[in-house]
Amino acid sequence: MSADQPTVLVVEDEMAQREVLAYNLEAEGFRVLKAEDGEEAMLLVDEDAPDIIVLDWMMPNLSGIEVCRRLKTRNETRSIPVIMLSARSEEVDKVRGLETGADDYVVKPYSVVELMARVRGQLRRVRPSAVGLRLEYEDIVLDSETHRVSRANKPLKLGPTEFRLLSTFMEKPGRVWSREQLLDRVWGRDIYVDTRTVDVHIGRLRKALTQYGGGDPLRTVRGAGYALG
Repeated sequence: MSADQPTVLVVEDEMAQREVLAYNLEAEGFRVLKAEDGEEAMLLVDEDAPDIIVLDWMMPNLSGIEVCRRLKTRNETRSIPVIMLSARSEEVDKVRGLETGADDYVVKPYSVVELMARVRGQLRRVRPSAVGLRLEYEDIVLDSETHRVSRANKPLKLGPTEFRLLSTFMEKPGRVWSREQLLDRVWGRDIYVDTRTVDVHIGRLRKALTQYGGGDPLRTVRGAGYALG
């Protein structure tokens, strides 16, 4: 499974609906995590931070609305988009869901095709390279669909790991990524790689980005990690 595959967490207590959602998301090329209740969802978020969460409102014990509230009050999870699923179609319920922090609200029964489009729409916002968008930062252009990178209109040759590193940096310029966060995003959580390997590939990326001159756009933050800009 590709390390840069977007991960979707599906939280749904009805098994049939959970499996239908998982099947369709996997068919669209997503990596899918599944939880049958709110407690399991919170554990999975901590263990394997997803890129987006599809969350049912009505669940036993810990409701979807409470899961959403907890996620949105924590610094490390508040930026994960949440699409709330609910049989509650009243406007007051939709407003409550959105005010709790949900990024989108879909009423059951829903169209799977429409839900897939909403998932892709949220991903465009948080991981544009995952849905084939073109990224730009100053004079650097990365086309995630054609896997081409240029700087000042000159094509750059990047290996697949360097390409994924640059995609990660260009999605959130200025954000400081720790070595561990880069390992999870670029290499994948299931692969053991020494953190020093990150430094080696950052060095290769720097060399590629400056091969025709121009300043080094990557910043080393002592004790914290790396950032673009």
